[in-house]
Amino acid sequence: MDEKFDTKLVHTGRAGTKTRGFVNPPLVRGSTVLYPDVATKISLGKRRLEQIELYGLYGTATHFALENAVAEIEGGTHCQIVGSGLAACTVPLLGYLQSGDHLLVPDSVYGPTRNFCNFFLRRYGVETTYYDPLIDEPGITALLQDNTRVIFTESPGSHTFEVQDVPMLARIAHEAGAKCFMDNTWGIQNFQPFSHGVDVSIQALTKYVGGHSDIILGAVTVNSESDWAWLRKAATELGQYASPDDCWLALRGLRTLGVRLRAQSDAALAIAHWFAARPEVARVLHPALPSCPGHEFFLRDFSGGCGLFGVVFQPQFSATAVVAMIDALTLFGIGASWGGYESLVLPTTGTITRSAGTGVFEGELARFHIGLENIEDLIADLDQGLAVMRAA
Repeated sequence: MDEKFDTKLVHTGRAGTKTRGFVNPPLVRGSTVLYPDVATKISLGKRRLEQIELYGLYGTATHFALENAVAEIEGGTHCQIVGSGLAACTVPLLGYLQSGDHLLVPDSVYGPTRNFCNFFLRRYGVETTYYDPLIDEPGITALLQDNTRVIFTESPGSHTFEVQDVPMLARIAHEAGAKCFMDNTWGIQNFQPFSHGVDVSIQALTKYVGGHSDIILGAVTVNSESDWAWLRKAATELGQYASPDDCWLALRGLRTLGVRLRAQSDAALAIAHWFAARPEVARVLHPALPSCPGHEFFLRDFSGGCGLFGVVFQPQFSATAVVAMIDALTLFGIGASWGGYESLVLPTTGTITRSAGTGVFEGELARFHIGLENIEDLIADLDQGLAVMRAA
């Protein structure tokens, strides 16, 4: 039976309904694994690509349950859990690239990923070129070099939500003998990376999978045995894994992801439309709205959204006025993460770093994450916040 997303969330990564035992997989903590004899240890030690409990660093049943669940949701074959969303970006780059290689990265990329490319990868001889996230086929082809090994994508982009033409970028990468990596945290299950040509899908499980703003976790998923071999090797050589406690919490959060995501996505879209009708707003950067760059690719490739979007205010409102509005909000916390049950807001104009001439907007920007609060209460709070902004 071809199960739907909600059904997969409930049943994947657990023993099943027709077994005797607890509903949730147990939390398995451990470092040392004992073997009955030396021959068994030697034999099993050669099978690190498999889900076998060899040593705590190579995974427990708790890790494997979460990895299987994430791989199934993403439509991949193998998943590697790592300690953070940033690690999910850096581990595959470290695993696949080597000195002398060239990397293409969208100018809208997550700031810590940019820092990693600019400083860490540069020290080890990997060159990064930043490209316009809305680049067309001739444009990206012109940036390719003989040593280009990865085209990195992030769609929508951090803070400014440009939706990329990922199928085109993946095709160009493959034609050049390169890989296509994608940070798919915003898309979660509403963008199926491997059906659009992506080779490596990155998720910050900290966000919607955790769902309660109390874990730091990342996942890297692939769809081929060859990609799994180098990814798993990189993760184990770097000593990258995660606490089984965080994995267990992520499994628990996964079960309610479907209903939370729908509720927050619907609320975010309603509030985005409300913002779009306000005279204080120049435009709304929600991929489902025509005012968002790359909206046409969202309509073509995505089956839905999430609770995160941006707002561009009219030019007459200064950064000081926008900050006054944010400080006046009572239901929106000021925090850098998203994907939890709570609503958040951040001024983002001063945090946007670009080097390819992109990300220029007519006014000050703020990023909103819509939680599970009542929509009418959130709109009332935003309304009084905008009144403070107008008076500032």
